[in-house]
Amino acid sequence: MRRLLIAALLSSAIAVGGAAARERDRPLAPNPSAYIAAEIAFARLAQEKGQWTAFRETAAPDAVMFVPQRVVALDWLKSQKDPAEAVKWQPHAVYISCDGHSGATTGAWQKGGAQGYFTTVWRRDPKKGRIRWVLDHGDTLTTPRVAPDFIEAKQAKCGSRPGVAVDAGEEGGDMVVGVSPDQTLSWTSSVAADGSRRVTVRMWDGAAMQPVIDDRVAAAPR
Repeated sequence: MRRLLIAALLSSAIAVGGAAARERDRPLAPNPSAYIAAEIAFARLAQEKGQWTAFRETAAPDAVMFVPQRVVALDWLKSQKDPAEAVKWQPHAVYISCDGHSGATTGAWQKGGAQGYFTTVWRRDPKKGRIRWVLDHGDTLTTPRVAPDFIEAKQAKCGSRPGVAVDAGEEGGDMVVGVSPDQTLSWTSSVAADGSRRVTVRMWDGAAMQPVIDDRVAAAPR
């Protein structure tokens, strides 16, 4: 009887352990709202504590930004003092990887009489759940982006993996490629010798990595 009881307990433990492992490996439920909330909190922090303070406190250690050249964000931010007026911004769209660990937001910003657009790439710590930005990019616009009635939210296709190299497109120049752990969301950034730059975010649709954000900034006039 005791042997039967022990065997039953072991079988139960194995079943529970297997179920837990499957649960850990299962992609996160679609949660683009977490990235929208992170962007909104980032923007609010800029108003409450200062523009560059907000950037410092929400950046990942390896985050990059463009000023306009590419820089390691935390290195550049060390010497930056908060301006009297912080930029304001609002997300218009969000795109997330199938596994939920990476996301990209894009939208509009305003400061004084100027306006423009931004793109932020985010990474979620799978253990702690903290979402931090890893890439920040943007530029001015002569005509502001119109705010949508609803924030667009899309998730990469699940149930399949790219299995192909990330297409870097035609960026060229000083190019850096980033990719989500499950390879369903990628981002490339490049800065050319003339100062022009490009940031492209691509998402897996089940057949190919399709561009969902494509920011292009022309070289500054000489």
